[in-house]
Amino acid sequence: MERMIDDSGMRAPASRRILVLAHMGRPEARVAAQQTLRQLADSGVEGVLTAEDRDAMLRAPQVDELPPVGVVPDNCALSDIELVVVLGGDGSILRAAEVVRDVEVPLLGVNLGHVGFLAESERSGLAETVQAVVDGRYTVEDRMALDVRVWHAGRPVLHTWALNEASVEKGDREKMLEVVTEVDRRPLSSFGCDGVIMATPTGSTAYAFSAGGPVVWPEVEALLMVPLSPHALFSRPLVVSPSSMIAVEVLTRTDARGVLWCDGRRTVELPPGSRIEVTRAERPVTLARMHRTPFSERLVKKFGLPTAGWRGPVERDEISDATSTLPIVQPDYRTTIRRQEPGTPQHLSVGQEIPQADRPEEGS
Repeated sequence: MERMIDDSGMRAPASRRILVLAHMGRPEARVAAQQTLRQLADSGVEGVLTAEDRDAMLRAPQVDELPPVGVVPDNCALSDIELVVVLGGDGSILRAAEVVRDVEVPLLGVNLGHVGFLAESERSGLAETVQAVVDGRYTVEDRMALDVRVWHAGRPVLHTWALNEASVEKGDREKMLEVVTEVDRRPLSSFGCDGVIMATPTGSTAYAFSAGGPVVWPEVEALLMVPLSPHALFSRPLVVSPSSMIAVEVLTRTDARGVLWCDGRRTVELPPGSRIEVTRAERPVTLARMHRTPFSERLVKKFGLPTAGWRGPVERDEISDATSTLPIVQPDYRTTIRRQEPGTPQHLSVGQEIPQADRPEEGS
C-alpha cells in the first residue's frame, strides 16, 4: 500500500531531521555517510546519526570533519525523524528496520552491497537520492511483517517480529530436525528436515527464494512456508492467507534441537517440544520509494534475467481489422448401422461408410 507524502504538512526545512544509517565498518559506507550528511546540511536539513555510528565515524581515518549532526538518543528522539536513509545492502536495511521498529518512520535504501532487493537506488545515484529526499519527492509503501511467538512446555519463551522471514533451523549438524507443520491450528505434515522458513512476500526473494520457494509480488498479502531439505513425500512450499496462523513444532521423538532466526538478527534456541507460531504483524514496515517501478522490472534488474526476444504488448492503435474471412469447415458425419443378432440393440458409429450390403432397406 502506497501513501504520498503531504508537503503541506511538512515541517519547516530547519526542523527536518533525516537519520543516516550505514555499516560503519566499511570504508565506502563511511564515505557515503559523510557525503550524505554534508549534502543534507548544505540543503538546510539536519542529518542525524546514532551515537554508535557517530563514534565510529569520528574514529575512522578516512572521514574528514563532520558537519553538525543530531545524535539519537542524546539530543534527538526517533519520533522526530522524518526518514531514514540506509547506506548498505539488505542486511543494513533490516538493521534499520529494527532500530525504528517502535515508530512509523520510512526507510530509503541506497545499495552498497550485492543484490540489494530492498534498496531504492545504487551508489552512483546517491547525490540524486539525497536531493529527492530534500525536495520531498518520494512515496511510502507498507510492507507486511511477521509476528513471531515461541512456546515451550506451555510457557511463552519469546515474542518478536520479522520483515523477511522467521526460519526454524537444525541446531546439530549431524542430525535432522524432526518437525510437524501446522496451518490454521490443524496439523499438515511431519517430517525430518534441515528447517522450515516462514516468510513474507518481501522475504520471498531472500532465504525462501534460495530454498526453492515462489517469488511473491510485494503487493500480495500472504504467508509463505518453505521446507529446507525435507525428507518427505509432501514437501511443497505453501502460500496461505494473511489471516492464517502457521506454526512449526519441534518433535520430541529425537533429542535434536533447533534454533530460530528472525531476519538473521534475532535468535533463540529451540529444545524438543518447542512451538513457533507465526501470524501477520499489526504494524508493517514502511519503505520509501522515489520511482514507481513495477516489481517485475526490479526482478529483472536485480537478478539479471534474460529478456531477449520480448516484443511487448500490442498497442490498440496497431491492431488492424481482420485480415481475411476464414473458411468454415463442416465435418461430414455419417451414420453406420451394424447388423446385430436378433433381440440385441443396434450400435451406431460415426464417420464410417455404410457398405451397400449392410444398408437397411427402404421402410425397414
